[in-house]
Amino acid sequence: MSVKINCLNPIAACGMELLPDTYEVTDNYADADAVLVRSAAMHDLELSDKLLAVARAGAGVNNIPLDKCAEKGIVVFNTPGANANGVKELVVAALMMASRDLVGGYNWVMENASEPDIAKLVEKQKKNFAGCEILGKKLGVIGLGAIGAKVANIAVRLGMEVYGYDPYVSVDAAWGLSKYVKHITNVEDIYKECDYITIHVPALDSTIGMLNADAFAMMKDGVVILNFARDILVNEDDIKVSLESGKVGKYMTDFPNTKVAGVKNVVALPHLGASTAESEDNCAIMACKEITDFIENGNIKNSVNYPNVDMGTCSAAARITICHKNIPNMLTQFTGIFAKKSGNVSGMISKARGDYAYSVLDVEIAPTDEDVAALSAIDGVVKVRVIK
Repeated sequence: MSVKINCLNPIAACGMELLPDTYEVTDNYADADAVLVRSAAMHDLELSDKLLAVARAGAGVNNIPLDKCAEKGIVVFNTPGANANGVKELVVAALMMASRDLVGGYNWVMENASEPDIAKLVEKQKKNFAGCEILGKKLGVIGLGAIGAKVANIAVRLGMEVYGYDPYVSVDAAWGLSKYVKHITNVEDIYKECDYITIHVPALDSTIGMLNADAFAMMKDGVVILNFARDILVNEDDIKVSLESGKVGKYMTDFPNTKVAGVKNVVALPHLGASTAESEDNCAIMACKEITDFIENGNIKNSVNYPNVDMGTCSAAARITICHKNIPNMLTQFTGIFAKKSGNVSGMISKARGDYAYSVLDVEIAPTDEDVAALSAIDGVVKVRVIK
């Protein structure tokens, strides 16, 4: 039986080529077993009962209704780190643009390109765009995930004094972080101490608008704010006031909109962070591998609404995966169905994430339609799937 894949956005061929021959790309979203998406909004799309998984070829998942997917047993994946280098390089470029006013200098040359004495004029005008060096300056990195850690590490190599803040930093990220990054436990210390502040956190209730008037008031006069994560992390009304007063010297962002585009001392780029060919390839490859491993083996890696679970490949007679509510006594009920038939459960794993959990059972007897129906009828079960 073929697996039908629908792409809501173009996905790089190097990723799609990794899908097995039994996978068929379909234009019919409603008929898909799995969906691959980049920026297309899914909030208004109907979620079919057939849909098993959604993979976002990128890190942010604001365009996907995570709760609704969880309720229907649809596992949502993202590709953390796949585009981290592309974003890191753009943040470094923005850091240079802010410190040396490369944009202002370039614009001046273009505006005066027809002047016959432009070479002489340069000597008089260049002081207006000279700026400063970043060597020895203090950079605050808020969020030390895949991108933030890379930014922090390269800033250390550039000779900056780097402060890092992330109360939820992962073990993997911590291991990859330079020992010269100063670990900060109170984000207000970054506000008060740093000359440059770059933010790399997801858009959550606790982070939306966190860079606001109160935060700016604690900062040094002329501080440079870099936002290459999400536009809504910065209160744009507040930063415009701070730009006008000189409290914020420059705002470098990858998210132009009607509030900040064209504002003095705002350098807004057209969402270039993860738009490199390399980043798009990396995201496509990771997303397709995640979908394949989930469809073929029931394994979950890099999900944002269900727990990560890895049972390897199945060597038993059959493998059953169950998306269910995170409530007591579920495993006993699952295994009880096969115990009645003297069916041995040779392997089992169950993990929870918030209100939902995911269980995988390898059994030595092929489940019947009646077994699947019995599992599905258990209160709290969302979706049952037989892998083989």
